[in-house]
Amino acid sequence: MNSELLYVFGTGNATVTNLYNTCFALRDGDEYFMVDAGGGNGILKILDNMQVPLEHIHHIFVTHAHTDHVLGIVWMVRMIATKMKKDQYVGDTYIYCHSELIETIRTLCRLTIQDKFYNMIGDRIHLEEVKDGETRHILSYDVTFFDIHSTKLKQFGFTLTLNNGRKLTCAGDEPYNPVCEKYVRGSDWLLHEAFCLYAERDIWKPYEKHHSTVKDACELAESLGIPNLVLWHTEDSNVAGRERLYKSEGKRYYSGNIYVPDDESLIAL
Repeated sequence: MNSELLYVFGTGNATVTNLYNTCFALRDGDEYFMVDAGGGNGILKILDNMQVPLEHIHHIFVTHAHTDHVLGIVWMVRMIATKMKKDQYVGDTYIYCHSELIETIRTLCRLTIQDKFYNMIGDRIHLEEVKDGETRHILSYDVTFFDIHSTKLKQFGFTLTLNNGRKLTCAGDEPYNPVCEKYVRGSDWLLHEAFCLYAERDIWKPYEKHHSTVKDACELAESLGIPNLVLWHTEDSNVAGRERLYKSEGKRYYSGNIYVPDDESLIAL
């Protein structure tokens, strides 16, 4: 099996009850570059189910401060710090985020976990500020972070070139802003939110929530010539039928490959 895999932990939006919130990791050899952790300790069960050891997660990127993306980080800090205290974790942990998130994560951890774990922040758990357009070398990747120019809350995405030479871009969980074109154009893989079907926009009102529909995301990928599109951060009223329905609508607007993954699934990149 190709060791370079996308581990899809969760695929739901903030208020889902039948899915976990959208978060994922890139597997590079035996290590993982994790992106967000969802909204609670459900991430721990998912990691266990997918056989992703905490000891092999040394790099985590947090996109923004909404509950469904940041609260799971508290649990990651707590459990990694516990393993560090027990000498079961080799090396340090690096949590990357924009400047405004550093104090948010620090405060959440200070208020909710024991001092012996919280005090690992700044010792072996490092909160690393990344700036708009900054590139960091993480595992074998050069990861370029960028401000998605959110209309709600400061949020970053990222782009990188995989070991197989393909470009992968995470556009965050809001509609694409054309000012980010230099980061998104030329991607072989685009990870994009799709709150609901365009046909159901009057039911779910995605635009009021600053989100996209399947049609919107597919039209974007088609206009930018992106061959592979991953749709997630969705509503969860029909999980069993979601992939079929999303692909059916999406194929009317997009000629590339559409992926609508389930929670706890793998995509070979």
